[in-house]
Amino acid sequence: MLKSNVAWSTNEDSYTQGKETAEKAVVDLVQTKVAFLYTSVDSDVKKVLEGAKSELGTAPIVGCTSSAGIITPDGFISGEKGFTGILALGDPELEVGVAGSAKQKSARETGREVAKEAMKNAGKDVPPAYFYMVASPGEEEDYVKGIEDVIGRVPIFGGSAADNTVEGKWSIYTNDSVFNDGVAVAFFYTDKPMANVFTGEYNETTNSGVITKVKDKRTLVEIDGVPAIKKYAEWTGAKLKDLDADNLLVTTITKPLGVKDRLGDLVAIRHPMYGNKDKSMNIGANLAENTAIIQMEASVDELINSTGKTMKEVNKELPTDAGAYLLVHCGGRRLGIGDRIDEVAKQLKKEAKGVPFIAVFTFGEYGVYDHGSNTTGGLMLSFTAFGK
Repeated sequence: MLKSNVAWSTNEDSYTQGKETAEKAVVDLVQTKVAFLYTSVDSDVKKVLEGAKSELGTAPIVGCTSSAGIITPDGFISGEKGFTGILALGDPELEVGVAGSAKQKSARETGREVAKEAMKNAGKDVPPAYFYMVASPGEEEDYVKGIEDVIGRVPIFGGSAADNTVEGKWSIYTNDSVFNDGVAVAFFYTDKPMANVFTGEYNETTNSGVITKVKDKRTLVEIDGVPAIKKYAEWTGAKLKDLDADNLLVTTITKPLGVKDRLGDLVAIRHPMYGNKDKSMNIGANLAENTAIIQMEASVDELINSTGKTMKEVNKELPTDAGAYLLVHCGGRRLGIGDRIDEVAKQLKKEAKGVPFIAVFTFGEYGVYDHGSNTTGGLMLSFTAFGK
């Protein structure tokens, strides 16, 4: 039977943060098979890991920095000197292989090597049942391709490392490495089910067009032959000054863009991140020319309520009782929700019904829907339940 614990600390000393959190997280776990560890850019990440390893020993650790806080059953956790949270899983019938690496020759090649190492660390030579991934924002799709080159199409869940202000100060880490640009994975070998719901929970509007020009995969230059920001302003009625430079990121949280998968089952949200002088916009995930893009929308109330709704859907998808939840929530959504984040915490606690959970705030989310492709998005939720 899977057992789990969630613990956290906001101690002013980073080493103590890690040690206190790990000590609480392993209580009553005969053997910790994996520890998902999330901390702050305001903490000394290496010291946090040292403190955690003093209690976890050789138990596999994987995680990243989370934007501004985390959520546990105790509520939204943050602190001036940082924070640390751990979701620890123990199950005699579970094996987890963790591996990570800074980017080497290319993101795809790095993904291949990390996948091989994770299988080796699990003592396996076959693909896992499912896997967790955390990567640096920018090349997530290529890391996924590299991993799939090795293990094939296996369900993914997870999200990208984040900081507090989109400055690139994020970190990814495993037991023995901390890096800014790269990827880490946890391969799960088990017969017990996992359920993941990957969704934006935004509403489609009637505003849509064809992507006619893209630069470097993630700069949306033109929609229907019109500069992207001008087209977006026409759709939403926004003023151009509100879509300039960093203003674009905040303005578009409740009115982002979306692209549908090939069967139309999933709308992957595309978050405009930065407005360029030529009226193009930097986007937080890959785009393709001659495909459709849709203007989406959701109120702050809907962003908040989507969390409880998604937890209910995860529980419906899981054919057994849940033993733990790992909830990946976009940091941009958290920014849009603002001071009402405690309302999210209450909904998550209510729907978890006493089962341990941790929510991390990321700058990119990963998942799969209804036998589709593993994919990435922004401003999304990737909520995962582990069968007990």
